[in-house]
Amino acid sequence: MTDIDASELQELRQLLDKEKIRRVKQLYSHFMDDGQIDALADLFTEDAVCEFGEFGNWEGRETIRTNYKGVFGGQEKFSAMHHCTNHYVDLTGPDTATGRCYLIDVMTKKQPDEQPIVWFGLYDEHYRKVDGQWLISRCALQFLWPSRITVPSFDAPYPVIS
Repeated sequence: MTDIDASELQELRQLLDKEKIRRVKQLYSHFMDDGQIDALADLFTEDAVCEFGEFGNWEGRETIRTNYKGVFGGQEKFSAMHHCTNHYVDLTGPDTATGRCYLIDVMTKKQPDEQPIVWFGLYDEHYRKVDGQWLISRCALQFLWPSRITVPSFDAPYPVIS
């Protein structure tokens, strides 16, 4: 077996960071759907911004916490499921990253003959490592179906390939 060289070691470190970021997004969906709103809010930096088009911008962790409680508070666990897939992550610095993932949002209380899909969308996000932990610092949700509601940054190419 050959030794790992310095460039491969760096790649492995980057993969570990990317997986830690993907775990944050997996926990985001789980905490939202399970009704763990305090744990959900703790996945954001203190100065995080959520951009939700016509649904408004939420600035700061405590506003994010309050607004998610307003939207999902009292909802039965897993009555909706936020499926986040195709998570693409780019490290932009030692403590920063960007990412995009697809959203398929479905209601689980629908009858088999009813249409369960609420939204198709894309999450465009920025992440920042704070005290060794990756957190979401910006979350822009691009709603694509059944209504198209996007934020201005959606028009920029993604990912930026140089």
